[in-house]
Order: sequence, then C-alpha cells, then structure tokens
Amino acid sequence: MKKIILLIHCPDQKGLIAKVTNFIAHYNGNTVYLEQHVDADANAFFMRLECEFDDSSDALENFKDRFAIEIATPMEMQWQLFEPEVLPRMAIFVSKYSHCLYDILGRYAAGELSVEIPIIISNHEDMRPVADSFGIPYAYIPVKKDNKPQAEAEQFRILEENNVDFVVLARYMQILSANFVSKYPNRVINIHHSFLPAFPGAKPYHSAHRRGVKLIGATSHYVTTDLDEGPIIEQQVVKVSHTDTIDDFVAKGRDVEKIVLSRAIKQHLQHKVLVYNNKTVVFS
Repeated sequence: MKKIILLIHCPDQKGLIAKVTNFIAHYNGNTVYLEQHVDADANAFFMRLECEFDDSSDALENFKDRFAIEIATPMEMQWQLFEPEVLPRMAIFVSKYSHCLYDILGRYAAGELSVEIPIIISNHEDMRPVADSFGIPYAYIPVKKDNKPQAEAEQFRILEENNVDFVVLARYMQILSANFVSKYPNRVINIHHSFLPAFPGAKPYHSAHRRGVKLIGATSHYVTTDLDEGPIIEQQVVKVSHTDTIDDFVAKGRDVEKIVLSRAIKQHLQHKVLVYNNKTVVFS
C-alpha cells in the first residue's frame, strides 16, 4: 500500500470532512487516520489526514491531479501532500554547545528520527569530533562581522549540494539573514531558553538565578525575520527552587532544551504542524 499524508487549511465550511474522505474513497483510497481543528474566531479549518492507496494502480497520481481541481481550488484550500516513505533531508547548524547535537544524533542513530542528515554546518571547529563519531560530514564556515554574506553564500551552496529540505539550529549562535529565512520558509527550526524577553543576553540562567525564578523552560519555533518570535512548535518548563545553583539551572535548562528541540523535529518530520498567522496548529 502507498501511504500519504494530507495537510489542509482553508475557510471553514459545511461538509469539508465528508467531501475530502469521499473523494479519497472515489479514487480507491482508504482513510486510516484523521484529525481536525476549527478556529472559530478566524473561521479557519485545519485537518491532518492519513490515507492509503493500492500500489498496483495509478490512483494516487490521478488523485493528486483531480484533488487540486475538484476539491482544493473551489474550497480555497492551502494543502500539502507528503509521502512518508520519502525521507526528508535535514541539515544541522551548531556552534559550541553540544547537548542538542548529541541528543539529535543519538536519536538519529537509534532510528527514532525518520530523516537523513547529510551535513552538519558550524561556525566553529569544536563539534567536528562529534560529527566524525557519527559518520556525518562536517562543514566549517567561520562567520565574522565582515564576511556574513560570503559565509551565507557558502552555506547555501552546501545546502543545495546536499538537497537539504529543512534546517535545525542546534544552538547555532548566529542570527540568520532575512534572505536565508526567505529561502526556507517554515523550514528552519530553532531552540532557545524561555526567559525572553525578561532575561536576554549571553547569561540568561545567571540572571534568572539572581531573580529567584521558580520555572525555567525552552521554546522551539520556526525561524522568521522577527528574532525569536516565529511560530511556536513545542515548549516545556521545569521547576527550580532556591536550593538550585547556577550550575543546576544551566543543567536543567540544557536538558529541557534538547528534549523540546527533538520533539519539535519529530512533529515536523511527521507533518503534524500547520502554520498560520504566525502561530501553529500541532496535531497529536
């Protein structure tokens, strides 16, 4: 059987689910999973649907063509179709912090992530031994104030050469240009602590510790031109107390960062995220 995933976003209207599932059945497809959400305030309908087609027929190709004409266009749908057997290609950007990189590569090596990782790109050499230990090519591209356009051009060259579908910033400590973001819309995933905007700067855990906060956390989101304000995919918090040292804060923070980032990557890989109005619908 040939499995596909459909993501749909359109104005809410009567009979949407019936029309889509009946259309699939008409082309000898079988709907095996469906989840939907309606934003009443925005009059918006969202759906994630999994269905199967017989491998021996050309029903899937006919379905794609006719769905666009007969269903998507008249119902003003924005829609995406994915084939789970086709593995996306993910590039990892990293600087000097290793915790997120190790977590991603460990899950990848264990078969938890249905993805290919053709390249790791960094503005430092520090993580090369990590990449080597997992047998993944590593590209060192230094980024300075006076060479950012040239560095970005080299990054683009490597990404295109490796047919990369999306990028994960595993604590990559550089701000991406608007040009970069525009080339990968909703396809660059970032992770950061959740202290912003209260505790910005290079040592947010130190600032939070001095303030006596009781919760710390992490946020993973798609990157937009508004720094750290892109559509949120995943968040989590953990409790801390007055007995925790700064080192405890940092350790707990890094632990939640890597968990949240890996969850966001999985949700993206499973095509469970729909973006609209700078926020997301994340299906279960």
